[in-house]
Amino acid sequence: MEKNTGQCYNCASRKLELINYYKLKIFKSVARYIKREYIIANHKIRFPEVRVLDDAGKMVGVMSPREAMELAQKEEKDLVLITKEANPPVTKIIELSKYKYQQQQKVAKARKKSRAQEIKEVRFKMFMGDNDVDVRKKRVKEFLKEGNKVRMSLEFRGRQITKKDFAYELFAEVINEAQEEELGKLEIEPKINGRKLIAQLTPA
Repeated sequence: MEKNTGQCYNCASRKLELINYYKLKIFKSVARYIKREYIIANHKIRFPEVRVLDDAGKMVGVMSPREAMELAQKEEKDLVLITKEANPPVTKIIELSKYKYQQQQKVAKARKKSRAQEIKEVRFKMFMGDNDVDVRKKRVKEFLKEGNKVRMSLEFRGRQITKKDFAYELFAEVINEAQEEELGKLEIEPKINGRKLIAQLTPA
């Protein structure tokens, strides 16, 4: 029974690794898309009418692309297509270089967030003193605040596994505190994997 539990945990971990891998691939693809400047702007915008936003994102009105271009030229800016799927399509009066920079910043921020989320491990021991428990609780909370997932583990030595209820209670205490402070959510419930008790928290 314990062996099957360990296999399930390994499967879940592998699945999370694959999800993060494909997320990174998507972000890279978007970055390449922007780098190649596949942006529709100015005379390339060809629709009967468009919804126009100003540089601050406020609504200007619905008009023909020619009228929108005239407004953009008066402000010495460009007319950029934001969403072609809308009805009518949405455009924005903004400097093209500024728009490209904003898009690149969005991709960079998303990529950084994807890479930054790591799985940090915090190891516990049986029958730890209160001070040692508090130190590890603090470490769990700090990792969650930084946006990392936290894997909690406790290795049973000798006949300690016969006292596994203590380990479950310890994990429950740490998990409840993280949830009460809205720092983390339980991603993998406490489970025995071989001679270890393992659980995993993800940022709230």
